[in-house]
Amino acid sequence: MSSLHPFFSAPAFDSAKVRHWRANNEALLQQISHGVIQRELDGALPIEAVASLRAAKVGALRLPEDRGGAGFSLPELTQIWIDLASVDNNLAQALRGHYALVEDRLWQHQRGADQSWWFDRFAHGEIAGNAWSEAGATAIDTQRTRLSPDGKGGYRINGTKFYTTGSIFAQWADVYALRQRPGHADDFVIALVDTREPGVAVIDDWDGFGQRGTGSGSTHFDDVPVPAENVLVFTERFPYQTALYQVNLLATLVGVGHAAVRETVAAVQARDRNYSHANADRVRDDPQILARIGDIAASVYAAEAAVIRNAEALQRVSDAANASPTEIQALNEAGEIESSLAQVVVTELILKATTDLFDTLGASATSRTKGLDRHWRNARTLSSHNPRVLKAKVVGDHLVNDAPPPYAWAIGVTPHSGARGQNQH
Repeated sequence: MSSLHPFFSAPAFDSAKVRHWRANNEALLQQISHGVIQRELDGALPIEAVASLRAAKVGALRLPEDRGGAGFSLPELTQIWIDLASVDNNLAQALRGHYALVEDRLWQHQRGADQSWWFDRFAHGEIAGNAWSEAGATAIDTQRTRLSPDGKGGYRINGTKFYTTGSIFAQWADVYALRQRPGHADDFVIALVDTREPGVAVIDDWDGFGQRGTGSGSTHFDDVPVPAENVLVFTERFPYQTALYQVNLLATLVGVGHAAVRETVAAVQARDRNYSHANADRVRDDPQILARIGDIAASVYAAEAAVIRNAEALQRVSDAANASPTEIQALNEAGEIESSLAQVVVTELILKATTDLFDTLGASATSRTKGLDRHWRNARTLSSHNPRVLKAKVVGDHLVNDAPPPYAWAIGVTPHSGARGQNQH
């Protein structure tokens, strides 16, 4: 963290826990940062980096201190996400599914359900990946991944998931599936699947042009056993999950911005070549270049403030775990709306910052070996999740018509997907 100007080294959310964590892990973050551009060029997953974070118990930050964790609040955790993403843009997103599962187990713990077994796993460094989405022709209101009774009180899971971010690094997969219940209506559940079982195959086949190191490829489940206690009713999931998933992506975007500022400043400081019609002999003295650097930094500053504010809204929901359903719903709705607000503005700010950085340098800045292009590619990829184009409408409809935001929305084939050019009624 010390490699950045002191102004940007100070955490946006400052607390004794954040300062202590940063002091204890600065060497680890520096070590991770040293190989980031080479990993990008080689298309290599950050396997060693994730292993180091597991050893440092980063996955246990939200657990209560008396359960082996650090007792971080959501704003404190969000600050760490930003720090992780600033040294390797992949890391915070790669752990996204893990933190959601931890949050769910913490929510159930706060509501009186014993979570000792899971807390012990997390405290000892085990992590979870995400396995919710399905590619191809899956209808929007169902899932082809099925959980079937095994006749012995447990289940077997079969199916294929895509965008299984982080699962390639993880000991557990958080899987959204349709549970078959003979004699009863099928229902949707979360199956917590041990990825070390022989029937699990995680493949790094994500072919996006950004966030290449998140392990967001496919996971196949071939008749994998799932104990009954590892099957969770989806409707009992912690209520602010959609917003939490989004805050993780927004924090990752801010980390991208931090890295872009840091590397752009260093490149301008080191640049000797200049144009004959520049405003100063040295690039670092050119007022137009300095103004552009200021614009980029201001964009990152504003984006970070918005993300921290959103995290504070989600902390209010978490703190209300035992409040009335009406109060929880109101707090959760506020958190979701803030998530949509933040997504609209943070996306714009970071995409602009990661584009404008090229204005401060010559064409040599486009060299692949410098890796500056990764910032825009990663920001553009992150901004394509949970499509931002739909979010401003969510906010406007809520403000004007008091419409609730969408919760735990799905993606898939809709009834009219194949009817292009036809009038639909």
